[in-house]
Amino acid sequence: MAARVVVGTQWGDEGKGKIIDILASRADVVIRSQGGNNAGHTVESDGNVYKLHLVPSGILYPGTLCLIGCGTVIDPKALIAEIDGLAARGVSCDGLRIDPRAHVIMPWHLELDALSEKARGSEDIGTTRRGIGPCYMDKAERSGIRIADLIVHERFAKKAMTAGENKAGLIKKLYGADAPDIPAIIEEYKGYADRLRGFVADVSVLAFESIKQGKSVLFEGAQGTLLDLDTGTYPFVTSSHPVSGGVCTGSGIGPTMISDILGVAKAYTTRVGKGPFPTELLDETGEKLRLAGNEFGTTTGRPRRCGWFDAVILRHAVRINGLTAVAINKLDTLSGFKTLKICTAYRLPDGSIIKDFPCSPEELSLCSPVYEEAEGFEGDLSVCRSMKELPKKALDYIERLEELIGCSVTMVGVGPARNQNLER
Repeated sequence: MAARVVVGTQWGDEGKGKIIDILASRADVVIRSQGGNNAGHTVESDGNVYKLHLVPSGILYPGTLCLIGCGTVIDPKALIAEIDGLAARGVSCDGLRIDPRAHVIMPWHLELDALSEKARGSEDIGTTRRGIGPCYMDKAERSGIRIADLIVHERFAKKAMTAGENKAGLIKKLYGADAPDIPAIIEEYKGYADRLRGFVADVSVLAFESIKQGKSVLFEGAQGTLLDLDTGTYPFVTSSHPVSGGVCTGSGIGPTMISDILGVAKAYTTRVGKGPFPTELLDETGEKLRLAGNEFGTTTGRPRRCGWFDAVILRHAVRINGLTAVAINKLDTLSGFKTLKICTAYRLPDGSIIKDFPCSPEELSLCSPVYEEAEGFEGDLSVCRSMKELPKKALDYIERLEELIGCSVTMVGVGPARNQNLER
């Protein structure tokens, strides 16, 4: 049995797309279990760059079964646009399947997302405004609309009318905005249902049978550990569970079916959006990291905040996810820095030292990093094709990270291409 999970270990944007692409090329089945089109993977394949948002990365490999699980939320308009965009580039989505239990993002979810962020003013949490949170709110409230509803027009029309009227009242009374045109939305979504109906299948059954048959199954993580609704930097998080445990509930399989869990991290730390960030560099060094690493969001294009590697975060991710190995990306970005810093612990205002990640953003905002220094390294690491070709000081850096996080590093990325991923 080979059922591997890949998860982000920081605030997302760790370069999971490349790692997932490499592993997807070896997989029979690739499964996405949470989130929506608020996430994104940049994949470089055969000289072509693909920016995927909801369709699993295995779609680039003919014959691979690609599953979107029940834990996801789906904007049908965005998904169809992604399917059509891939088709225009010669990529077939015939192997795509969507779980009927996945929830549907409606236009009022996008409207409420934007209105609530605007109402927060300077206290906004930096959502992508793609309706993800409001859709998950309806799911938790048990008033959501699922793919199973979407593809049965009469049922969908009834549920959409009820939900739409409720949201119209909220939009008008709370925010003073125009109410949605519900009949027009129902008619629009009828067309989406016709396009997606043939893709609908029970992902739980397909995943279970694939694993039992001994097929190679890859669970494709989106976003990162610190964006998890429960164990992340709440409220500056997403509305789902991008940790390894979320794979089980979001795909409909049990934890004993997972064989190993690979965490992906950068050789430094980045995040998009608001919230405390202990190792953030608000100086020329931070800007140098941003430009050298091309740190701009796949989905939003927003510049990422940059800082030194934070081992406290990684130890948190190792524990929360039960990681069996780690992949370190963008080691090449650090080439040319005379001195590298690694955060090993946090110092609180009273001078006390903590080594475990705080449970609240208020406490995290009080933390200052405790650094140790490592010698930098020189040279163009992007030309390296094996671990032994890396400069000794670069290898020393990786080995020190292993010691600090308590987990083996089995992959090191030195560029965006597949052959720039070095494996132990």
